[in-house]
Amino acid sequence: MITRLEDKDLKRQSRRQLLKLAPVAALGAFAFPKVSDRLVAAGVRFSDWASGGLFRSQHLAQTFSNSEVVPFEKFPYNGYDVLDPEVDLEKWTLTVEGDVRHPGEYKLAQIQALPKLSQNTRHVCVEGWDVVGSFGGTRISEFLTLVGANSGARFLEVECADDYYESIDMASALHPQSLLCYEMYGQPLDRKHGAPLRLQMPTKLGYKQAKYLDTLRVTNVLKPGKTGYWEDQGYSWFGGL
Repeated sequence: MITRLEDKDLKRQSRRQLLKLAPVAALGAFAFPKVSDRLVAAGVRFSDWASGGLFRSQHLAQTFSNSEVVPFEKFPYNGYDVLDPEVDLEKWTLTVEGDVRHPGEYKLAQIQALPKLSQNTRHVCVEGWDVVGSFGGTRISEFLTLVGANSGARFLEVECADDYYESIDMASALHPQSLLCYEMYGQPLDRKHGAPLRLQMPTKLGYKQAKYLDTLRVTNVLKPGKTGYWEDQGYSWFGGL
């Protein structure tokens, strides 16, 4: 180990050798699955930490003019299992649980009675495609105020009719462009896009924007092994853009 600061030549040589060996060491590590898994997990944790640290709660995602919005029929349908879990739209309610003053069942009409925001924003899928769409709904923050949520809580969890599940940090939930979305292109959300209610967050990747919402929970502790459907399989938890 080098301890003398004046030995600059030796330090330069050592640094050069280290740089030469680094790619070999990295390849060697990935040749061993257990080491590789730990490196990948560490990288994802670092990404989450960095993304969370850089997130600005009042910084708005880019919005677009109506002329820049892709036609509705060209907005891709995407799902992890089924595109239509056949929600009974007439009987649907959103179950609210956790650190809230007013838990219970909320009808879509109660959510639609809150101030509405329409926005043209980009939807980015982790699979590599993105598209500008038109969305409408109420801010998640408005609904959390209605149910008396503890805004100091750390997380918002959702469960869905197709058994999908997701969690997001509270700062992202309270972002002014984060919606409980019930409309696309000025029309009620259709079944394959997540009717009757989905998350729409232009600061997040698509897999964070859960569809077919069934349950919403405010909490300080995430359920072990249930932080998010894809996150539990190795995806980044923060999922920010």
